Amino acid sequence: MLSARMLSVTVRYFARLRELRGIASEEVAVAVNSTASDLYNKIFPSGENEGISVGFALNKCMVSGETKLSDGDELAFIPPVGGG
Repeated sequence: MLSARMLSVTVRYFARLRELRGIASEEVAVAVNSTASDLYNKIFPSGENEGISVGFALNKCMVSGETKLSDGDELAFIPPVGGG
């Protein structure tokens, strides 16, 4: 059980981030008032994300990195898609 000061968020990884993390998804505890960017930086500290810029999808809707998280949210980190 998480304390009242922590939230539980399901994080989903795609493409290169999935390879770096070695898993497709996980439950992560974050502090109240954390943003999507805060969580990304917690999981991929500077230097560990290979300079990958990401988009954020919160509960399947694209959001900015400044969007605050709520308990039970699903947050996906989506790197740019390349190809041709």
